[in-house]
Amino acid sequence: MNHQDRINAGLAGIVVGALVASGIAPYDRVTWLMEVAPVLIALPLLYVTRHSYPLTALLYVLIAIHALVLIGGGAYTYARVPLGFWLQDLLGTARNPYDKIGHFLQGFVPALVAREILLRGDWVRGAKMSAFLCICVALAISACYELIEWAAALLMGQGADEFLGTQGDEWDTQSDMFMALIGAASALLLLSHRHDRQLAGLRKNAAGSGRP
Repeated sequence: MNHQDRINAGLAGIVVGALVASGIAPYDRVTWLMEVAPVLIALPLLYVTRHSYPLTALLYVLIAIHALVLIGGGAYTYARVPLGFWLQDLLGTARNPYDKIGHFLQGFVPALVAREILLRGDWVRGAKMSAFLCICVALAISACYELIEWAAALLMGQGADEFLGTQGDEWDTQSDMFMALIGAASALLLLSHRHDRQLAGLRKNAAGSGRP
């Protein structure tokens, strides 16, 4: 096991540990399951593809951070996460803003996932077109998530309140998507150069092993 494999194993251990702990006595079991569902899907997928399609170290770290934010929201519900109350007091906001962190990351992380897939597969040429498509993918994911929330509201009625986490904000859907847009743009502006360096190293390693 090389250095990066040990780091990835450590990240996986932290996420799995947090997931198990969050599931022992969550505030609402159904809400917990719906909130951590992306983690339950991503973990096995990342494990299965760790050799055939390893990701950059940057992306593994960001995915782990995003997973921990989702797990925290699932354990407490987004409107009740203690970190959010601390931010509410610090910023003087009218509501617990923890869910906005989640939606920021919902743009930040998928934008880099899309960028890695598009660039590694040579699906797109040019930095401007790549950035445009990555933002489009992040917004599409955000829109799909809002549709899932809408479906949950229709199916569950008042029982979906904890999952929706609107906290009485009639513009919650729009602000959620706006946060995803800010997250996607921030990721591309701040991390594209570092991502490019790690992609170059990944290509070099893959060339010797025959991986994509």
